[in-house]
Amino acid sequence: MRRALRLLLGLTLLAIPTTLRAQLAAQSADTLAVASDSADEPGLVRSIASKIAAPVRFVRSFRSGSDRAGYAEARAVAERATGYRVVVDIGDHRLYVIDGSDTLRRAPVATASNATLHYGGKTWRFKTPRGVRTVLAKDTEPTWNPPEWHYVEVATENGIALRHLERGQVVRLRDGTRLTTRGDEVGIIQPGETRFVPLVLDEHIVFDNTLFIPPEGTKHRSVPGELGHYRLKLGDGYQIHGTPFQKSIGTSASHGCIRMTDEDIEWMYKNVPVGTKVYLY
Repeated sequence: MRRALRLLLGLTLLAIPTTLRAQLAAQSADTLAVASDSADEPGLVRSIASKIAAPVRFVRSFRSGSDRAGYAEARAVAERATGYRVVVDIGDHRLYVIDGSDTLRRAPVATASNATLHYGGKTWRFKTPRGVRTVLAKDTEPTWNPPEWHYVEVATENGIALRHLERGQVVRLRDGTRLTTRGDEVGIIQPGETRFVPLVLDEHIVFDNTLFIPPEGTKHRSVPGELGHYRLKLGDGYQIHGTPFQKSIGTSASHGCIRMTDEDIEWMYKNVPVGTKVYLY
């Protein structure tokens, strides 16, 4: 059988630094500004030195008046909150755990990239939503079940086609190999044979220049390690979790979730109980 091209799961992730650079260069929600001296200051060396020494300040910008109003409203709600709570400043990439008037923990986080993805008549907007949520559940060593947009990103970045594989469906490939499912596994049956051979779990399913999206509930739709070692669920797919991409912390890089360093998410898991309110603005 002709060997099928398979893309390692990490392939799309290897491209993340380039993506982050592009996002940071063109980010529309939050920017950094450098306070510098007047351009007509005499003396090139003095001018350069003053600019290097100038403080960096965070500048919050908004896409529209309604965006600004939404931020102000969500922040006001967070500032009026009392008791034991988590507060997330989305644009400043900061998380706080507060008990009454005492701040127990401050931590840098990664929030959504605010990017938009279009494919096949569908649109995905990756944003961290403002408002009030609740820690609904916690777990350790969570697995990630990639949504459809993940496969869209991989296919788009690698210039290949995309196709859903349904449970029980048999897809005959160009060389006569049959791609299908058995139970919770995706595998192949080689030409002239009846034996089902499960595919490797840590690789994307790519045959005939097409990325196949495995059915939900199969082992191939479950990815360990992508969410770090701890997770706090906030509902609707939003979570506070760890990440193998520690360098993304402090940037707009996620698809909507809150990413934390290993140390910080472990502290959160141990110290933030289920039922805690989370305020995001």
